[in-house]
Parts: sequence; C-alpha cells; structure tokens
Amino acid sequence: MTKPNIIFILVDDHAPHAISAYGSRVNTTPHIDRIAHQGALLESMFCTNSICTPSRASILTGTYSHVNGTPGIFAEFDYRVPTFVAGLREHGYATALYGKWHLGESASARPRDFDDWLVFPGQGAYIDPPMIGPDGERTMRGYATDIVTDLALDWMSRRDAERPFALFIHHKAPHAPWIPDDKHLDMYPAGSIPEPATLHDDHRTLGAWSERTTMSVADDLQERHIKEPLPPELMGPEQREQRASWKYQRYMRDYLQVIQAVDDNVGRVLDRLAATEEEQNTIVVYMSDQGFFLGDHGWYDKRLMFEQSLQMPALIRWPAGIAPRTTVPDILTNVDIAATLLDLCGIDAASALPASQGHSFAAQLRGEAVSDRPDAMYYRYWEHDDPNHHVPAHYGIRTRTHKLICYYNDPLGVPGASDRRFPVEWELYDLAEDPQEVHNVIDDPNRSGIVLELRERLGQLQAHYGDLPYNGPDTPHPDWGEGVQQFSQSPR
Repeated sequence: MTKPNIIFILVDDHAPHAISAYGSRVNTTPHIDRIAHQGALLESMFCTNSICTPSRASILTGTYSHVNGTPGIFAEFDYRVPTFVAGLREHGYATALYGKWHLGESASARPRDFDDWLVFPGQGAYIDPPMIGPDGERTMRGYATDIVTDLALDWMSRRDAERPFALFIHHKAPHAPWIPDDKHLDMYPAGSIPEPATLHDDHRTLGAWSERTTMSVADDLQERHIKEPLPPELMGPEQREQRASWKYQRYMRDYLQVIQAVDDNVGRVLDRLAATEEEQNTIVVYMSDQGFFLGDHGWYDKRLMFEQSLQMPALIRWPAGIAPRTTVPDILTNVDIAATLLDLCGIDAASALPASQGHSFAAQLRGEAVSDRPDAMYYRYWEHDDPNHHVPAHYGIRTRTHKLICYYNDPLGVPGASDRRFPVEWELYDLAEDPQEVHNVIDDPNRSGIVLELRERLGQLQAHYGDLPYNGPDTPHPDWGEGVQQFSQSPR
C-alpha cells in the first residue's frame, strides 16, 4: 500500500463533553461524529499539561514540557527537539499548515518543515484575521474558521499529487472570546442549555488552592466574555447561584455556536475528500489541544488536572486501516500522537523522534490486543499563579480508578522565586465512586494504602520521564532546557 495521507484537524479548548459522539448533553456535532462512526474514538486520551502552547509542543514532538522546553504560554518552541512533521517530510510527504500555531512569536519559532503555511499571530482573531506566512503578514477577510478551511481546500487542489500529503488545519475556535458567525446565531439560545450537576459546587472538599483560582463562571466571567451586561439584580453575593446560571447560559450559547462553525467546516473537508480517489487511504484526525470546563465545578477555562480539563477529544478515521466504530479504552496521552502517526505511515518513530517519550497506539487502532500499554498517566502543570487564573503549579498521576494530585505551589523551583504563602497540598479522588471529583479523600484513613501506592507510582513515572519531583523552593530542575529558563524569567 502507498503511504497514507494525513489531514490533522486541531482545535483549541474543545471539551469532549461538547461532542455528541462523546455523549454531549448540550449540543450535536454531526460532522465530527462522522469521523468517530467511520473510524475510532479514543475514550481516554489525556493531555500532559493542559494549556495550549505546551500541548501543541507535546503533540508535535512526543515529549513532555520539561524536554521540549515549552512549559507555558510565555515559552517558544525549541526546534532542537525534532517533530513528527519533519519525519514525514523527510520521507517524501508534502506538508502544509493553516490556522493557529501559537508556539512563539519570534522568527525562530515560526513553522518549519511545511511546504506552505499561513498562521494567525498569537491567538488569532475570529473576524478579518491577520495571518503571517513566509512572505509576511496580510489580513484575510471573513470568518476565521471558514478562512482556514478555504486555505486548506485550496492547497489540496494545487498540491503535488505525486507525493503523499500531510495537511494541518488548526482552528482558533473554540478559544475565547467566543464570537460566532452569523449563520449560527439562532442556535442554543440562552435558557435552553442543560446545566452541569456541579455548576454550583462550593469546593468545600477541595484544597485551599481552589479559593485562590479565578475561573469562576459566577464571579470571573466578565462582560467582555459574554458580551451582555449583568442585570443589576444579580450582582450581590446572595445572588451568586442565579448569577452563575445566567452567565453560564450566555457563555455556553456563544461557545457552542462557535463549535457549530467548526463542525460545518469539518463536513466541508470530509465532503471534499469523499469526492477524490484518496479518501480510503487518508487518515483524518480530529483533536483539541486540551479539554475545557463547561461550568463543571462552577469553572470555565482549563489547566487543572480535573477530568473536564485533562481529557482531550481524539477521533481518527482511516478507511483502509481502521474499522468503523472502533473504540480505544486504553489510557493515552498527547505525547503518544507523534509516534502513532509515524507508525501508521510506516515510518520508524524511534529514528525520526529520538527524544520521543510516547508510545504508538497504532495496534489498538487496528483492533489488535495489546498487553503492555501503560495503565497510568503523568501530568504536570508548570505555570504557577498566572495573572489571569491563579492556578497553582501541580503534578499528579491518573490511573483507571484513582487520581492523586500534588499542588506544590511553586513557580518552577527557581531559587528565590517560590511563593511561600501557600503550603504543599495533596488530593485524592476515587474515580469509580466519585466520577465528578467532588470528594477529596486524601485524609480518609481507609485510603492510606492507595495513597502510598500512588505516591510510589507517581515517583516511578517522574523517574521514567526524567522529571524530578518537587523538593523545595531552592531546588532547581537540573534538566531544564533553554526554553524553560526563558519561561522562568518571563514577565508574569
């Protein structure tokens, strides 16, 4: 068989529970669902650092943030760590990228290994977005999600047909501020959207850190987010629950309308592909760079190791190699994606990605039994107490049944940089008994055995990935690369 083509659709902040193939209660996504129904749905795909820039770097390189030097949004991608795109191009692939890059603003951090590319500066804009390419910057007229798809479809029609291709379609949507296009403004009207069971969670069983975060739907979503002034009668502290419900409806209305434009454009890509002879041998991937809180625990945004932020939607269709309605229950991470795509293309991942820390899950996509998959994943969020959301630095382990999290409340362990106001805090969640993660049972004496076991396994994962545990504010990480040092010195 000739090498398969790849169409990789990456979106920003699309939670799995806003995709109907994942059982959404709030919207329907018929075109995204086509990928799941005609291919594979990954049930347990997790990000290793739930924030845009780090996740994108991990997807490209198959490495954790402390290896690729991209731990937070202030970091720039370090090309000394190879990407799977370079591996594809070295093996004859035509490559193109359109849309959101978000891996640095300097010339040295711009896209490489693409035959053609045009990307948004920074987060990008929804309406008439500026875009940067090899020849400089220009303003594109129209709606960003449509524009990115137009560029991708145009490239498909003019590319070198003698070469296999890898096309990367990176949408800004559904990242804030949520600005829908005109055609979807009547969908999901305020008042019609089901609330999550934990919208009014009071966080009494969480750690003290939860009182410092500023991701509350009730208190932290501003008029600039929801684009409607809050009624005066909802402003008082005694109206907090009513205020949360009012803001939730407007936040979700815009968020879901923005997703609907993505779904429409996924349909355009699938329809174009179906009109060619290459559909059977083209891998189509739909993925978000992390999950997102949709009012869960009363929050919006991401960053935390709770399920709604941690889980990534990941759907893969390849008619020639993946049976319809395949499901993969294994624990996977964004670090596994690079090796998997190279493997599916018949390229040796170990040679193309010598720094890779991921494992190919190509066998699972083919429906083969695999006995040596990891049964736990390691997570680390580095960007301590960022000025917008004030989420503490933390790391943890997630198994099939439990989640152990350590909030070590230190920026990066840089000498003198620690915020000593807050102590180290631990949390334990029993995912079988408490899937909504509202009961921290770290102090339950009956759980002391599982706590010891998980702490030991956490240490083993840190040793395996070469990421040292937190040992106090004056113990810097010995393996930090240039990118991480730059991040630690960036303005906060």
